[in-house]
Amino acid sequence: MRATGPAGVDGLRAAPTGVVPGGTASRGPASRGPASRGRRGGGRALAAGLVGLVLLAVSLVVAVTLGPADLSPGEVLASLAAHLGFGEPTLSPLRDGIVWQLRMPRVLTAAAVGAGLALCGAVMQAITRNPLADPYLLGLSSGASVGAVVVLVLGWGLLLPLAAFGGAVLALVATLGLALAAGRGGRLAPTTTVLAGVAVTSVFGAITSLVIFWSATNDSYREILNWLLGSLSGTDWTSVAIAGGALLVVGAPLIASARTLDAFAVGESGAAALGVHVARSRALLLGGTALLTGALVAVSGSIGFVGLVLPHAVRLVIGPGHRALLPLSAIAGAIFLVWADTGARTLFDPRELPVGILTALIGGPVFAWLLLRSRRNA
Repeated sequence: MRATGPAGVDGLRAAPTGVVPGGTASRGPASRGPASRGRRGGGRALAAGLVGLVLLAVSLVVAVTLGPADLSPGEVLASLAAHLGFGEPTLSPLRDGIVWQLRMPRVLTAAAVGAGLALCGAVMQAITRNPLADPYLLGLSSGASVGAVVVLVLGWGLLLPLAAFGGAVLALVATLGLALAAGRGGRLAPTTTVLAGVAVTSVFGAITSLVIFWSATNDSYREILNWLLGSLSGTDWTSVAIAGGALLVVGAPLIASARTLDAFAVGESGAAALGVHVARSRALLLGGTALLTGALVAVSGSIGFVGLVLPHAVRLVIGPGHRALLPLSAIAGAIFLVWADTGARTLFDPRELPVGILTALIGGPVFAWLLLRSRRNA
């Protein structure tokens, strides 16, 4: 994998030329004024955002109704109203527990994880100017896997989120340290950072394999495999707090960095000419992306293709301007993972499929289609 210029890799354009910081790509004949283009692009993005929010709200309610015990949307809304203090309890304790204690935390966690991964993917693709970048590019998933596997082997399952997050942070430190040591003048170059992430991923992956080979028992092996494949089973309100809190605390500043990411699209020299402190901005964005990804991986395991595919799909609708791309990617990621996890827990009932398998089965062909479409349009 290599970092590329604005033209992207094999026709996939991460950030086409013509991007105005904080705006959208310029299109059409030169006779069309930038004001009219901006209004048209802004209106399309606003409409897409409103439709996305409605679809997300509907998805959250409908996903809670699906499962071995069928529930109606009215029952879900009644349970939510009662727990939020807007009404009296009307459901039986059993059905209320299914809504509030089992399904709602899982659906909300899926939404937060999907939104965060898609957002991080869009940011990583902009920073590295590589359309094949995803949130796991810096070795975070492999680092989190080491921490998770160690505590599962030791039987300390309650410490899994903390250990996974600690492993992700350790991988981040290793990647950035290696990239700084290999870079010129102590600077983080995109290509060097990507290669450092590949190296750290390989090392941590080998450590994970060794721990499993030497220490895993029959009891722990299935739990380890389930986590490595990416799963949201067993999530609770603590998982919602971790994923949702990380999304709010770290995701909001990432979305606010849209103008900086638009400046990165024209290259480091162009970004510097536009007043961006390139080294500091890249370090802050990489650090924020890594922290958010680490928190998400800690509760969900490694779920692939969300951060890779969803930003590309959103670009087809609203263009490359990050002011719209970042929030819409988050909304699309939330909707996608809510339905992917719903399918994972219901399609093969009573058995449950790790959601990471389903996202790969869906994301792989979709990404291939996006690649072919981009090559035809190039």
